[in-house]
Amino acid sequence: MNLTHHFLIAMPGLEDENFARSVVYLCEHSERGALGLVINKPSDINLKKLFDKVDLPLRRDDLTDSPVFQGGPVQTERGFVLHEAVMAAPPHDSESIYASTMTIPGGLEMTTSKDVLEALSTGAGPKKVLVSLGYSAWGEGQLESELAENSWLTVEADAAVIFDTPIEQRYDRALLLLGLQSWMLSPDAGHA
Repeated sequence: MNLTHHFLIAMPGLEDENFARSVVYLCEHSERGALGLVINKPSDINLKKLFDKVDLPLRRDDLTDSPVFQGGPVQTERGFVLHEAVMAAPPHDSESIYASTMTIPGGLEMTTSKDVLEALSTGAGPKKVLVSLGYSAWGEGQLESELAENSWLTVEADAAVIFDTPIEQRYDRALLLLGLQSWMLSPDAGHA
């Protein structure tokens, strides 16, 4: 099972404050574990404040008021930028133009190097971005165990939910990808 480029949608019974009613975009999933970013939990700072903190101007009016997200409970002081794929020119067109980038099947990338912020500060950079502090991680077999306990639903990710859907609607939109609505879910995990 490989859930890279999938959403994890928290079941109502998942009461962990980091993940209750969350949607996690999985950037990587392998036998070693999983890494993802929560896409529907904004923090109390916006991108303008974040750029001020790292001494960069933000010359993208479309991003000034965008929130910085709480990507998860791991390394909450570190920034992660989820964005549409931005490829280098030939002959290196299979590589990202940013230094520290994970290419995710499905047309997205996750960058942790400051060069993506520098590009955004000049008015350039990827058009669609989600910036988070921290990330979510599961060790070997941990996510599979949580799935077996009915803590999460999974569905292939849709970039429109990440970048084009209002934050407060992302949980319900992710559920709609499965043909479900939140009222259909029971907070109690059932076992046959």
